[in-house]
Amino acid sequence: MGRKKELPLLEKVTITDIGSEGNSLARVNNQVVFVPMLVPGDVVDIKVVRKRKKYLEGRVVRFHNYSADRIKPLCRHFGVCGGCKWQHLPYHLQLHYKEKQVVDNLTRIGKVELPEISPIIGSSEEYNYRNKLEYTFSDKRWLTKEEVSSDHDYEKEDALGFHIPGLFDKVLDIRECHLQPEPSNAIRDAVRKFAHKNCYRFFNLRQQSGFLRNLVIRNSMDGKVMVIVVFFHDEPERREALLDHLATEFPQIRSLFYVINSKKNDSLADQNPVLYKGEDHLVEEMNGLKFRIGPKSFYQTNTRQALKLYSVASEMAGLTGKEIVYDLYTGTGTIANFIASKAGKVIGIEYIEEVVRDAMANSSMNNIRNTEFYAGDIKDILSEEFMEKCGYPDVIITDPPRVGMHEDVVKKILTAAPQKIVYISCNPSTQARDILLLSEKFNVNRVQPVDMFPQTHHVENIVLLGNKEKVNGLHPVAGQNKLMYL
Repeated sequence: MGRKKELPLLEKVTITDIGSEGNSLARVNNQVVFVPMLVPGDVVDIKVVRKRKKYLEGRVVRFHNYSADRIKPLCRHFGVCGGCKWQHLPYHLQLHYKEKQVVDNLTRIGKVELPEISPIIGSSEEYNYRNKLEYTFSDKRWLTKEEVSSDHDYEKEDALGFHIPGLFDKVLDIRECHLQPEPSNAIRDAVRKFAHKNCYRFFNLRQQSGFLRNLVIRNSMDGKVMVIVVFFHDEPERREALLDHLATEFPQIRSLFYVINSKKNDSLADQNPVLYKGEDHLVEEMNGLKFRIGPKSFYQTNTRQALKLYSVASEMAGLTGKEIVYDLYTGTGTIANFIASKAGKVIGIEYIEEVVRDAMANSSMNNIRNTEFYAGDIKDILSEEFMEKCGYPDVIITDPPRVGMHEDVVKKILTAAPQKIVYISCNPSTQARDILLLSEKFNVNRVQPVDMFPQTHHVENIVLLGNKEKVNGLHPVAGQNKLMYL
């Protein structure tokens, strides 16, 4: 067996752009090289770590010159934590490269004719904008290169923090995070301190052992807080001691839950949060409407920016008060309820039953009576029979997860042939893929990027698609709030 060929060292390479997934890139000998967390203008030596058919992947081994655009990151964990990879980029450049990412994906993957792209809508808050963070406990924390090479013995130290990107069982101990306003950091640190003082065992994912598993902190614009502590198994006295401590120390906690999750993955979608103290939900207000946020509810994590997002989506829909609107992946019905006053009827569809119940409660809370909500798999629900019963959609608003829409859902939308589609996405590449499939019957009429996640490469994008053939006849049917199971 021959020796594996040594990959090259590329010297004094100038970074020229930022490409997919927020990675910087350069061109060396007509070949693209991707390197994480650099700024255009940086001059570096790059060690190639992986050779692909069309590009190389590398890591920096030496800086020769720093870009004039580079700024000092705010967080001490920058470069190790994978959460805010663009802290070294000024915000105006973050917006520039996010807008470019949208155009690149729609052009390269979507392969459709595009209108002029509207300038990206920036966030008024560059930090402390998130209303939800999820932390993980680990009985063996991730060590930085400096810690590994030091003489200190870190072997017995645990972690309460975030997963290292690409390593499902490795957790970085977080001592500060600038994404969520206080008391988020204080609550996390108080849980860690109490656990250490009382010898609570942190979770080991590989061995499936330990007591403390996850910590979820949610907050509302008016300063109220929800905390969910996830335990691997139940030890009532120890569980109650921690929860009582949190309730005493933080009066802002208006909703305190716990979950006993003994399965192999961290997902709470199939778990039952138990209310320990306080109310079973938070209430968020947006544009005069109130929204119920439960422990498992999906709600846009940047509340202020969500108002801008939904306002643009509503404008694109161009509703006159007569249309039947389908809101796919409706979550807690935020968009459905946001646009209900402008539509004849809104039908929201969502997979998780408890979340749909929140959507129905949100309609009732706001005295909205022209919404219907259905729980189930969208590709199964959107049948000819369903549309004949509920009315064919004049407008479809869809806001799928990062993986985009199932191909069967796209086919059902093509069959439904609405006059307009408003496609909201947090992943421009899967959005572009779906738009290519929809281009059989729809043109792209408008594109509006919105930055929901400052300091990261992630960008939200709204695309208005118009039916190539004029659709006549609307279906102004006034309905009642309903929860259906199919």
